[in-house]
Formats: sequence, structure tokens, C-alpha cells
Amino acid sequence: MLSHQRHTTPLALLALLSCSLATPGHAASLWDAARDEVQHVWNDGTLDAYLPLNTYHMRWAYTKEKIAEFNENPWGFGLGRSLRDDNDNWHALYAMAFLDSHKKVEPIAGYAYTHPFIHAGEWRAEIGYTAFITSRTDTLHSFPFPGVLPLVGISYGNFTINSTYIPGGKGNGNVLFTFAHYHF
Repeated sequence: MLSHQRHTTPLALLALLSCSLATPGHAASLWDAARDEVQHVWNDGTLDAYLPLNTYHMRWAYTKEKIAEFNENPWGFGLGRSLRDDNDNWHALYAMAFLDSHKKVEPIAGYAYTHPFIHAGEWRAEIGYTAFITSRTDTLHSFPFPGVLPLVGISYGNFTINSTYIPGGKGNGNVLFTFAHYHF
């Protein structure tokens, strides 16, 4: 854990992605806060390893035939740097690649933040978000695009299982993506 209190908020990264209504001066200060947070995690964090575990397509959103076509085993791997602050919040920078629903490689890089809302010894239940850039063959013809998604996790010591939900409509999105990470 860090010995000093951080004054920048990880929500600055989230706000940066949605600052289209902000004034130029406000956007600059958000950019500065986000840059400081990234530098802090990179400089003070330690190594993490990521392992994608499951891609679950909500059965109500797809036909049985479409579900049968999907890959739900997202083989892949990732590395990152993370730290826990004085309040036990998790801050992470990560890069990962895995097989998407169509068995195509999907790279992703981003920032993640979680806050523990339940502690029981070394066990933690956490909630937060991830802000990222990814690229998919079936979206924008593989052109990189940003996203922000919710993140929940269960941790024991340095091992965590996280899940995020990709919203959508009938026949798209509505996917629960689960991955593990270990903080060295």
C-alpha cells in the first residue's frame, strides 16, 4: 500500500472520455489529472498478469443457433501494472489480447479502478470501472475505439476474478466477460 494519500481521482479518466461539454481549461485540468494518475500507477505499481476466463452471451439476447456459433472461451493473456492506495482501492494499467466471440484476436489496453465495498479478512468484494481502447474486426472495420464499462470483482489476497458487462440489444452485446488477474 502507498504511504501517501492520492489527491487525484480515478474518475478523472472517466471524465476525460466524456469531456465533450467541458471548457478547454477544464479539459486540460482533467487531462493533467489523468496523466498524473497513469504516471503514478506506472511508476509506483508492480506487475500483474491477466488471464481471460469466459465470455458469456446472455441467452435471452440471441437465438440458439447464434449462441452455438459464438466462442465463449476467450483464450488470451495480458500484463499490467497496479497498486492499492491507502483506502485499498485498486488502480491498474493493463494490456490484454484474447479471442473474441468470433474467434478473432481482440487487443485491449486501458485503466481499471475498483473500490472494495466488503472486507472479510483477505477477501474483498469490489466495484468500479474500466476505461479502455480496443479494436474488433466486427466493429468499425478494426479501427480502434474507446469504451467505459462497469467492473466487479472478488479478491483474495493478490488474486482477483473480475467481470464486466457489455450492454447491447437483441442480437448484439449483452455479454458478461470474466477474467482473472494476479498482482505480483
